[in-house]
Amino acid sequence: MMQVEKIRQEFPELGEQVYGKPLVYLDNAATSQRPRSVIRKWTEMSERRNANLHRAVHRIADLATTEYEATRDAVRAYLNAEYREEIIFTSGATASINLVAFSFGEAFVREGDEILVSEAEHHSDIVPWQMLCQRKGAVLKVLPVDDSGRLCTEQLPALLTPRTKLLCVAHISNVLGIVNPVKEIVNICHSNNCKVLVDGAQGIVHQRVDVRELGCDFYVFSGHKVYAAPGTGVLYGRRELLEQMPPYMGGGEMIGTVRWTGTTYAPLPQKFEAGTQNIAGTPTLRLALEMAAQMRESGAEQELDRVKSFLFKQLQDNPKIRLYGVPDSLEQKIPLFSFSVEHCHHEDLALILDKMGIAVRSGQMCAEPLMDRFGVTGMLRVSLAPYNTMAEAEYFMESLARAVKMLEG
Repeated sequence: MMQVEKIRQEFPELGEQVYGKPLVYLDNAATSQRPRSVIRKWTEMSERRNANLHRAVHRIADLATTEYEATRDAVRAYLNAEYREEIIFTSGATASINLVAFSFGEAFVREGDEILVSEAEHHSDIVPWQMLCQRKGAVLKVLPVDDSGRLCTEQLPALLTPRTKLLCVAHISNVLGIVNPVKEIVNICHSNNCKVLVDGAQGIVHQRVDVRELGCDFYVFSGHKVYAAPGTGVLYGRRELLEQMPPYMGGGEMIGTVRWTGTTYAPLPQKFEAGTQNIAGTPTLRLALEMAAQMRESGAEQELDRVKSFLFKQLQDNPKIRLYGVPDSLEQKIPLFSFSVEHCHHEDLALILDKMGIAVRSGQMCAEPLMDRFGVTGMLRVSLAPYNTMAEAEYFMESLARAVKMLEG
């Protein structure tokens, strides 16, 4: 417990008050809080390293470029990617997926080909593939989830055909909180000559990610969900695929030569990093991933497992509550719980909880097809990070009971 309290001191937002009550921040799946190390780096880059990257020979530009490229090396090591050129910086997971949807689509997808997407995906891992299929005349297919929220992987072999070019799946659903069997899915897909993109927006926070062990072809995540500055993100892609894919955007930095007769492109990774990059934000990824590793090594995860078990039992045992995403084992679930309460609208509950100082998410969680699958218009979601405590979990459950009682009249 003392270790968690020490960690909390590194996150200034956690010391704030809301409506005169201590903030209980339980919306980490949307955006995590940022530690002081990230804020310091962000400020340092803005105040003392503000120059465009790669291009100028002056000292400030050199320092800014060094920070940026050192971050690429740090991300490569964190993901255990084979080559630093396989790490592409973007503005977030959404931008990374759109990059692949365009560039992979241009290189490899033809009319009548198929893209397979899981039923539990975020809109950012659905809409770009719909746009690709409309553009190329391809077919979008869906891998369903069962009533417990488990992906129906037993149906996967039958869904794959010689024309299935790519499967897109979340490492961990932002609604269900279940860790998907990505390695198994990759093996099945690769045996059918199908590539795999993994949306790691939640996975990068709660799992030790080794892209070579997973075997995936692409892995994407956003910095703002893993303690870094907003507007930062990563696309990992296998080098041999990235080299065959055309650029997503044209402009400065991504070129080799530019002539009226034609343009050649820069080698990886610059080919996919057109224009001025996030000079101040991207270097915070290195500090954020260091914080994520430190929290895992500190023992805070063990405390978080206790909190997870407590919330799971409390929510599952309440007959008024319907919990979505119930795994065979709690080891397969992160501390994220989406649920609905009988006769209580999710947004009403969220508004009352806010007045009690508790930040939660309500609505469709950018996963409308999954809401349709479970026959609801929205859910209430609580999502925790290693800086959340048992005391906060207990206060949340007490406050939820009070909110339900108020709405029941």
